[in-house]
Amino acid sequence: MFRYFPFYISLAAAINLYATHYDGNIYTLSLDSQNSLSIASSLKTCGDAPSWLTFDSSTRTLYCSDHSGNSIINGSLSSYSVDKDGRLTELAKTSDVGAAVHSTLYEDKHGANYLAIAHYGGSALSTFTLPLSSDEEPLQVIRYQMSLPGIKPQQDAPHPHQAILDPTGAFILVPDLGTDQVRVYAIDPHSGRLNACPSLNYTAGSGPRHGLFWKSKPSHLAQAPVTMLYTVSELGGQFNAFFVSYLTSGCLAFRETQSFVPYPGGQLPAGATPAELHMAGTSLHASIRFDQGFTPNDSLATLAHYPNGTVNFGQITSSYGTVPRTFVINKNGTLVAIGDQASSNVAIVTRDPRSGTLGNLIANLRVGDSGQASNSSTGLSSIIWEE
Repeated sequence: MFRYFPFYISLAAAINLYATHYDGNIYTLSLDSQNSLSIASSLKTCGDAPSWLTFDSSTRTLYCSDHSGNSIINGSLSSYSVDKDGRLTELAKTSDVGAAVHSTLYEDKHGANYLAIAHYGGSALSTFTLPLSSDEEPLQVIRYQMSLPGIKPQQDAPHPHQAILDPTGAFILVPDLGTDQVRVYAIDPHSGRLNACPSLNYTAGSGPRHGLFWKSKPSHLAQAPVTMLYTVSELGGQFNAFFVSYLTSGCLAFRETQSFVPYPGGQLPAGATPAELHMAGTSLHASIRFDQGFTPNDSLATLAHYPNGTVNFGQITSSYGTVPRTFVINKNGTLVAIGDQASSNVAIVTRDPRSGTLGNLIANLRVGDSGQASNSSTGLSSIIWEE
């Protein structure tokens, strides 16, 4: 049985969030002890179309990728120091492959740090050595090609959509919506460079977009921890689960254990697509765009997760806006910040950390101008907690 938090959640002190908007700004948002969400500051920066933020809490450094450009024209990558009030000071800016949509931090065995960046329109994966220096060259640029278009109109070229670090910190995975595969790379433990492994292939027209790893905790009931990969596919609308094996060859093997549509009745409304996937505690959440499940708002799906790695559909709740491109769960698992791209609002909802149930809306704020549902390069593009 689902349990809901009460409407009011008291916060001991103001909490900062950061949002990017395709208007060219990074916004610092403040959620105070009275659950009032406000824009604390904004900074015109990070190229023409800031698209994704990654925060390194150990150094209080924020990295911003720019969506402008393509496979021929470059975009940019910027880094910022973050003070205790959420103010940003630019540290470095450099040229990068265009149309970046996601990045993740990783390190080598010596503790050197790196950033891997997926470029949707740039059809590439780039990596940088950190800390970032102005006009720094990428450590690597891995460019993708395909001999023929895929079976869906969106599959006109390779379209990497995310960079995922595995639980061991030894592999980077890249869902490629255009080529129906998750590309797999082993991290060189001495140089941080990425070496290609065999990819995980999907049914034609699936369009894998986002994913995450889960690793079970050791117990007397299991001989060894289980590692699972969970993904959502934008074009096919599926949630997929895979058992992951670590091979002596230095690569990974995958065995599919589940595939279903994460929506009531097992079928998405026409035109609806899963977008982002996150996990906290014993539940996963997937944003569902264009379903208008709570007219005129779209939805978030909550999926129940079990100790053996099995996942079942749980419930659907409102995203409190249109086109929920991105959302983030705080570390305590008690709040979810939803970034609705087309309506360009950030909605904060309560979350029961034990059941994973999403509850009441406690704050909602318009950030920048509204976007257009038909134009993916307008509106709010990302949201993160400062944690």
